[in-house]
Amino acid sequence: MKSPGRFLAAIVAILAGIIVAAVIVVAVRSNAVLHRIHAVPPAELTVTSDAAAVARGRHVALVRGCVACHGPDLGGAEVMDNFPMGRIYGPNLTRGRGGLPEGFTDEDFERAIRHGVAPDGRGLFLMPSDDYADLSRSDLNDLIAYVKSVPPVNRASVPIHLGPVARVLLAAGKMTLAADRIDHANVQPDEVPRGATVAYGRYLSTACSGCHGEHFSGGKIAGGAPDWPPAANLTPDPSGGLGKWTEADFEHLLKTGLRPDGSSVSPVMPRVFGQMDPTEMQALWQFLRSLPPRPTGSH
Repeated sequence: MKSPGRFLAAIVAILAGIIVAAVIVVAVRSNAVLHRIHAVPPAELTVTSDAAAVARGRHVALVRGCVACHGPDLGGAEVMDNFPMGRIYGPNLTRGRGGLPEGFTDEDFERAIRHGVAPDGRGLFLMPSDDYADLSRSDLNDLIAYVKSVPPVNRASVPIHLGPVARVLLAAGKMTLAADRIDHANVQPDEVPRGATVAYGRYLSTACSGCHGEHFSGGKIAGGAPDWPPAANLTPDPSGGLGKWTEADFEHLLKTGLRPDGSSVSPVMPRVFGQMDPTEMQALWQFLRSLPPRPTGSH
């Protein structure tokens, strides 16, 4: 008959074996996602370096949230840094030390922006290319022109280190890369006429859907850090604040980060959206007001 000590040791050994096996399975499955290769068809690009294109591209980078992850100087910035999810920084997009490698082409920019795919075909982690897959040809060309014009920043890109929660979510299919969600063969964005219209607001709204969801009803932010608060409901439903706001309230929040009652929105909300011009703000408001009301967090 085994002694209690030996029995307990056997139980501990079995549990340790199960844990080790689970860790190995999670590592293998999550690495398979991270190293999956994606085929991206070539795109037609006409990137110029004239001042008008660069200025327009800078505006696109601001209002589409690029600087929120890559920093105002595009030299890289912290996205999240906590043990459960990991250490994730937007990389240095300049030609300085620690930035883009030699030979990084306009086509590489297009694959990263619209498809979420690195030059070697791997999916980029947390690159929200769902938001950018529909960028018009002109906006994409101008955005690339701007990024290429930014002065070199000598700052090492911080390697991405995934924490245990992020690994488990990847392995279980609860977190996916944009490269796995995008239909790469059918990314054919249209040019949307600029104006204070629902159609132009819908075009701009993809910068919001990454946090507020496909239907803009808010709730838990997919892939966000555990301490990130739920995203607000942007539909006209009474359960969300926006359903009770005026257009002036909405524009005030974008510009100041303050709700009508004077409270501040979460720091997770990029303040760069306040750089939208009046036409863009009006168009986005028109689109959000056209949405069917949905309870907060509904799909």
